[in-house]
Amino acid sequence: MSISTFAKKLSTAAIAATAIVLGIGAVAQATVLTFDDIPPIQDSDLIPNGYGGFNWDNFYYLNGSQDNISLSGYDNGRVSGDYVAFNGSGDPALVSDGIFDFNSAYLTAVWNNGLSVTVEGFKSGATLYSKTVVVDTTQPTLVNFDYFGIDELRFKSFGGVEPDYLAGKGMGTQFALDNFTFNEKATSVPEPTLLPALLSIATFSAGSVLRRKQLKQS
Repeated sequence: MSISTFAKKLSTAAIAATAIVLGIGAVAQATVLTFDDIPPIQDSDLIPNGYGGFNWDNFYYLNGSQDNISLSGYDNGRVSGDYVAFNGSGDPALVSDGIFDFNSAYLTAVWNNGLSVTVEGFKSGATLYSKTVVVDTTQPTLVNFDYFGIDELRFKSFGGVEPDYLAGKGMGTQFALDNFTFNEKATSVPEPTLLPALLSIATFSAGSVLRRKQLKQS
């Protein structure tokens, strides 16, 4: 191997090692919350704070396979297991934690076809993301959000029309939520002023090794 080729490989390895130490390019492990591993209940109950590492505000869970809610979004919105989450009384609901990435979730209208659901992502009170989707009662809709580096999610649902086949079963602007997928921590990136210095150290180290190799060959 020529000295020039060795130098290129050594520099590349040094920079890659620095990147690994800094966490550059590291991919956080995705976690899926199915709401099936919370203690089972007969009717519905608040999702306990701490589930999945989050604080839950006005989010409930229930068994969607119950006969009295068949054909509703509670039933049709089940993706994994029997349990789904929903926003109590159709009112706004929140999920909060330290910094996290919100990847995706399945949303289903419970009573109204054509239900609009707006999902906002915040960091330190500032709105970073907002997306509104329209969902029906007949099947869950997978929504890829890709909200990175947030600390709070706010869900708000409105509109839609109750279909004839659900008349008399229930009413409201509730939506069912299942398979809430997130990254436990957002990928960390080093401070811009710190990166050049660390790369310089890596390059200097690579140069030192190369000089030692040249001396041995002389």
